[in-house]
Amino acid sequence: MNPESNQSMNETVAKLMLKQLETWGVKRIYGVVGDAIIGLMDEMAKQNTIQFIAVKHESVAAMMASAEAKLTGRLGVCLATMGPGLGNLLNGLGDAYLDKVPVLAITGQAPTQKIGTDYKQYIDQQELIKPLAEYTTLVTHQNSVTDLLVKAMNTSLIKGTVSHLSIPKDLFEMKSSAKIYREAKIIQGQTFIDKKELQNVVAVMKTAKKPMILAGVGAKNSVGDIEALAKVWGAGILVSLGAKGFFNDASENLLGGIGQGGNPHAKQLFQQSDVVLLIGNLWWPEGYVPQHARIIQIEIAKENIGKGIPVELGVVGAAEMIVPQLTESFRNDSATNDWMTQVYTAKEKWANENEQEGLQSSQPLHPSRIVRAIENNVHEDAIIALDTGDVTVWFNRNFRSKKQQIIFSGEWRTMGFGLPAALAAKLCYPEKQVVAVVGDGGIEMTLADLLTAVKYKLNIVVIIFNNHALQMERDKMIASGSNEMGVDLTNPDFIKMAEACFWKGYHIKDESELDHTLKKAFLNEGPTLISVETAPVIHPETKG
Repeated sequence: MNPESNQSMNETVAKLMLKQLETWGVKRIYGVVGDAIIGLMDEMAKQNTIQFIAVKHESVAAMMASAEAKLTGRLGVCLATMGPGLGNLLNGLGDAYLDKVPVLAITGQAPTQKIGTDYKQYIDQQELIKPLAEYTTLVTHQNSVTDLLVKAMNTSLIKGTVSHLSIPKDLFEMKSSAKIYREAKIIQGQTFIDKKELQNVVAVMKTAKKPMILAGVGAKNSVGDIEALAKVWGAGILVSLGAKGFFNDASENLLGGIGQGGNPHAKQLFQQSDVVLLIGNLWWPEGYVPQHARIIQIEIAKENIGKGIPVELGVVGAAEMIVPQLTESFRNDSATNDWMTQVYTAKEKWANENEQEGLQSSQPLHPSRIVRAIENNVHEDAIIALDTGDVTVWFNRNFRSKKQQIIFSGEWRTMGFGLPAALAAKLCYPEKQVVAVVGDGGIEMTLADLLTAVKYKLNIVVIIFNNHALQMERDKMIASGSNEMGVDLTNPDFIKMAEACFWKGYHIKDESELDHTLKKAFLNEGPTLISVETAPVIHPETKG
C-alpha cells in the first residue's frame, strides 16, 4: 500500500477518513446520526462520492452492511454513535461475523478528555464488541487515523470478518497530517495446484462406491465444473441454502438441499455415502450426514478446513481452480450405476412430491402454495432476501431455483434480516428485481425501515407469510409437548401500515388472488408489500 503522492496535508480527521474510504471503493455508509459522530456527518454533507443511507435503527444499518458484503464481496460499512448506537449495531454485526463477510463498523466515542470517566453513554466499546469483531481499536491520535482505518479495512477484506473503530467525538474535527493509502492490488500467487499434490485426494475419491458432493457459498464460481465432476465421478450434489440459487433445480445430479427444508429423501441417501467432497461449504447439519464417510474439503481459507467437520483431507484454494483438475482424473473411469440409480430415483421422487405440494389448495393458503407462486412469477435473475423463521424452511423446501441469488442470515440466523437485506440489494443492484420473503414476526422487527425504501426510492417487493404467530417456535413447542406461550402475534393491518408509509399494499386471502396479485406487484414502480394469509402448517421435519 503506497500513500497518495498528491494528497493534501492538514485536513480534518473526518475528511481524511472519507477520502480513505473513497479510495478503497466504498460507495455507501449505512447508519443513524448521533451526537458523537456529528463531526463526520458534517464532512459527509460536503461531498457526494460516498452516499449516507439514513436508516431508522442501527441494527438495520449493520444488517444492510452485511448484506452488501454478501452480495458484492466488497467492504460493507456502517456507522453509529457511541454507547447505545454500537449496542444496536451488534445484531447485524453478529450476522456478518458468523457468515464471514467483510464489514467495517465506525462508532463515535466520548471526547478524549472524558474517556474512562462517568460521561454519558460511555462504555469501553472495544470490550463490548470483542466477541463479534476480529479487530477493534480506539483511535487516540489524529495522525494515526488512516493507518488504523486501513488496518481495519484490510483485516475485514482479507479475513472476511468484522472490524471496528471507535473515534472520540472531538477527534473528527482535529487537523491531521495522516496520509491516504491506495488499496493494494492482490495478485494470486498460486493459480495452479500440481496434480501430484492432488494424488491423495483422487485416491480417496476413487475408493467411493457412494460419492456425494456438498456445495456451499464458496462454490459460486464453479457450478459448471462441479456438475461435470459429479457426472464423471458418479456423485449426487447437495447444496446449502446459500448455494441454492447457484444451481439450476433441473441440473441432472442435483438432489437439492440438505437439512430441515431440503429434499426429504436426500437424508437417507446422504447418510449412506462413503466419500463426501465438500466444496466451499462450512455447514454440516447434524442428524442428516454420514457417520463414517471419508471427507475431503476444498476451501479458500485454510483456517476454515475442518471447522466442526471430521475432515480427512483438506485442499486450500479456489474451487474453480481445483475441481477441473479432479474431473480430469476421472475421464477414463465409469460411474457406479447402482448408486446413480438411487440418486436419480430420489431426485425424481422429490420432484414429483414437490410439484404436488406446490399445488395444495387451502384457505388460509398453504406455505408451499405461496412459495410456488413466488417461483412462478419472480424473475430468473432476481435477488431474493430471505428472512429467518418458518418462512425459511418452507422456502428452502419448495422453491426450485433457476438463476436467482438468495441472501439470508446463515449462522447468526437473526429474524428481521429480510427487509434490510432487500434494501441493500436494491442499492447495490438497482437494475435487478429484489424480493423480500418474510414472516410476520420477522418483518415486525424492522417495519420502521419501510420508510427507508421510500426515502431512497427503492422499488422492492416484500411478501409476508402472515400466520399470526412465531410459527417455527410454536411448531417446536407442539412437537416437544411444551405449553405454548409467547408465540401468538398481535399483528397490525399490514396494508394500512404500508399505505401510511407510502407503499402500495395488497392483502391476499384466497388462492385465486395469489398469482394475479404477484404479477401486479412485480410491475409496480414503487415499493410494494403483500400480506398473504398463511395456514399455520407444521413443517414436516419439525423436531421438538
